[in-house]
Amino acid sequence: QVQLVESGGGLVHAGGSLRLSCAASGRTVSVYTMSWFRQAPGKEREFVAAILTSGGSTDSADSVKGRFSISRDSAKNAVYLQMNSLKPEDTAVYYCAASPYVQLRNRHLYPYWGQGTQVTVSP
Repeated sequence: QVQLVESGGGLVHAGGSLRLSCAASGRTVSVYTMSWFRQAPGKEREFVAAILTSGGSTDSADSVKGRFSISRDSAKNAVYLQMNSLKPEDTAVYYCAASPYVQLRNRHLYPYWGQGTQVTVSP
């Protein structure tokens, strides 16, 4: 099993920045992909960004390209999401997810999820 704990959410004005953190524990050796997803009220959970734990390749959704960046600290088993130039439409609960597969965007292949952290962007 892998446990994930997110932190760093909050309220920010449009144009501002936030940095989300995700700490992983447990059988982290089995994790090949770590990602961030988000879910706004009334909407499906959507992919935001992902990083492969081996090699560090990344992927991000078109809606956040150029504004958000994902990174990892292997020594700490942590993943981060730096969010800049935030927009009101970025408001959502952000979830950290981990997968034993080398894949990035399919949320159904992520068996491990954190509890989520709220990000609210005011106009």
